[in-house]
Amino acid sequence: MRRRGAALNETILQTVRSIIEDVRKRGDQALIEATKRYDKVDLQQIGIKVEVKEFTKAYDKVSGKQVSALERAKERIKEFCTIQRERLKTTYRPIKGIEIETALKPIESVGCYIPGGRAAYPSTVLMAAVPASVAGVKRIVICSPPSQEDLNPLMLVACDICRVSEVYRVGGAQAIAALAYGTETITPVLKIVGAGNIYVTYAKIEVSKDVAIDLPAGPSEILVLADDDANARFIALDLAAQAEHGASSICGLITTSPKLIKDVEEELAKIVTEAERREVEEALKANGFTAVAEDIDDCIEFGNGSAPEPLQILTAEPKKLVERVTSAGLILLGPHSTAAATDYGLGPNHILPTGGYAKTASGLSVIDFLKMVNVVEITPEGLKAVAEDLITIAEGEGLYGHARSIRERLKKLV
Repeated sequence: MRRRGAALNETILQTVRSIIEDVRKRGDQALIEATKRYDKVDLQQIGIKVEVKEFTKAYDKVSGKQVSALERAKERIKEFCTIQRERLKTTYRPIKGIEIETALKPIESVGCYIPGGRAAYPSTVLMAAVPASVAGVKRIVICSPPSQEDLNPLMLVACDICRVSEVYRVGGAQAIAALAYGTETITPVLKIVGAGNIYVTYAKIEVSKDVAIDLPAGPSEILVLADDDANARFIALDLAAQAEHGASSICGLITTSPKLIKDVEEELAKIVTEAERREVEEALKANGFTAVAEDIDDCIEFGNGSAPEPLQILTAEPKKLVERVTSAGLILLGPHSTAAATDYGLGPNHILPTGGYAKTASGLSVIDFLKMVNVVEITPEGLKAVAEDLITIAEGEGLYGHARSIRERLKKLV
């Protein structure tokens, strides 16, 4: 797990660069051809952009229960993001006559990549669009790859609930290129957020020279840290749930108990035979692992070195370990704090750093859509109080013009 994402795959990188360059040169036509090649969908027949009437039709294909669940999840995420935003506001008065306020300014336009493929992710629409909306972003654009049955209706309903500005039937590296550089149909954005497959991840890294990105979130992952008190069935269920995201998902367990590993493996064998999605078995075979540690200290060290997307702590007293965790996209405490719960709208985001990026990056939040701008106001009284220090430092740096701009103001105040 520690070695994942360590080096770029040169073959994939060259493919991604070729796709990006093609979109920059040929615009919509490149999107149409790439979508036909990779998704087997003809955009010339159904269109690149989702029209307003298609959102209305989408409601006819989903249940009222599903719509209500999305609406409630949206409200929880909105409330959490609003609290985060309000706590960012600051007013500081270091001395009388000086006031510094932190003003929050939204990014004007963002593109949100929503994965597609074998699964649909209306929950990811909420996770990307709601924080952007709370931040005050004026133009929120969604790109998602279509299946042969078109875009999932529940995903379109989620887009409508979030009042996104535009939705496009485009996925992969070509979608990232379109969001970054624009085409005849898609106007470029200032920032791109969201997770996808390795091609999407590489594309985001590649375009980050020209447009802002959140983080290079790649294939999904989970690390469970457990002692011998943990419930083997619950662990197996959570590992299998993470494996549902795709065959490249990384699912691991580190524990002080060899018996727990045996019990978890037995439970996984049962779950795999019952699983509705074959990705579960594929991911567990390719990227699943278990490890026995000498003690909890070794478990923590392994977890911090791995910096997993979510770290699930299943020990007798999980809260006592939180301060010792230095690197994780999300920390889940106790047997009932399943990653599946946070995936569907408790408030925190499920778009999290993967591939070890949790060592330096955080999960998506309202902060990603804001610029914090300091607004400074100094009165004559305030300037007098700090002028000597400012002039001393300016002259110490040899910037005499800086010192002069302060000194001459003081003369006017005498």
